[in-house]
Amino acid sequence: MNAAHDTTVLALPALDVMTVAPVIDFVIPVFNEELDLARNVRRLHAYLVHEFPFSARITIADNASTDGTWFIARQLARDIPNVRPLHINEKGRGRALASAWLTSDARVVAYMDVDLSTDLTALLPLVAPVISGHSDVCIGSRLARGARVVRGVKRELISRCYNLLLRVSLGVTFRDAQCGFKSMRADVAHRLLPQVKNRNWFFDTELLVVAERAGLRIHELPVAWADDPSSSVDIVATAMEDLRGIWRLATGRFRETPPRLAGQLARFAAVGIASTLAYAGLFWLLRGALPATSSNSIALVVTAVANTAANRRLTFGVRGPDRLLQHHAGGLVAFAIALGLTNAAIVLLSTFAPAASPRIEIGVLTAVNAIATGARFLILRALLFHSRRRAERAL
Repeated sequence: MNAAHDTTVLALPALDVMTVAPVIDFVIPVFNEELDLARNVRRLHAYLVHEFPFSARITIADNASTDGTWFIARQLARDIPNVRPLHINEKGRGRALASAWLTSDARVVAYMDVDLSTDLTALLPLVAPVISGHSDVCIGSRLARGARVVRGVKRELISRCYNLLLRVSLGVTFRDAQCGFKSMRADVAHRLLPQVKNRNWFFDTELLVVAERAGLRIHELPVAWADDPSSSVDIVATAMEDLRGIWRLATGRFRETPPRLAGQLARFAAVGIASTLAYAGLFWLLRGALPATSSNSIALVVTAVANTAANRRLTFGVRGPDRLLQHHAGGLVAFAIALGLTNAAIVLLSTFAPAASPRIEIGVLTAVNAIATGARFLILRALLFHSRRRAERAL
């Protein structure tokens, strides 16, 4: 069921609009943006009128706001030509975008964040590849070579880790899934949106994964991006939603029967328990002679290599030297995730509980290590199951 039918949508016609459908429909999804909405919509409209060569509409997709956003959106539609207000009664950025795109009559649909983080000079490069037929989808990228990005270290690190996890676990080729700056042909949107299940923050990622698996041409545009420091996005909740979405796409991509997946999970869990016990024992032995961070790093490296080798053979049934280095490289990515999490836990322990005993250290580190287990399964399964299927086809 697509977004045009699974929620209540109220669309008001723009006043003083063009008599024919516009070439581009730029959608701005908003939730409680009464402070910035009017100023940025007027700025965008002025740019489209004076600098943009194609006919364009601005659709304000109000995503169940509880402040004055919807009132301001309607006022802007009365004051400015070619502004369409759209109200959706349920929250979810993906729901707002899907509703706006599926009700648009433009040839090309696009969207950008209300804070206009991307320089407006990138609007034409964003839509030109789609209009010309060079690409089916065009996405802004903060991680492509040539991008100029101003944002905090925490957000930069999270973004790079997230997109690395996507490439390793799902095998995608695009670099930046979550940049709020995208365009595509309207017919492509109508074709893809019914296949996209998520209607919230993971919507962008799933849309691109579905597009790439369908063989569509995705052009990645390096952008100049200035992050909004006042953003109210809940990073932890968003990260958990994204991890659940990656899990769904990774475990469903091969269309296995549930028993086979269940068997893999059981064997992976057994290997994981053995690896965790080995890690704890090795850390205990090393801790008497080395600092906690050194003991942790050595114990993780040794058990990570052993874990990958064991899962390769026992969990996924892959034998022989084919793609051996790639499999261990994937295991080392999972190791890097675990290393970052556990060393962060050590720093926190030394700061807030400096007198903690090695027994407490082991308990905390073992618990944190378990968090990285889900990422390890996704990475190894994507790499090793692919190898097994390729080997089976060769027989």
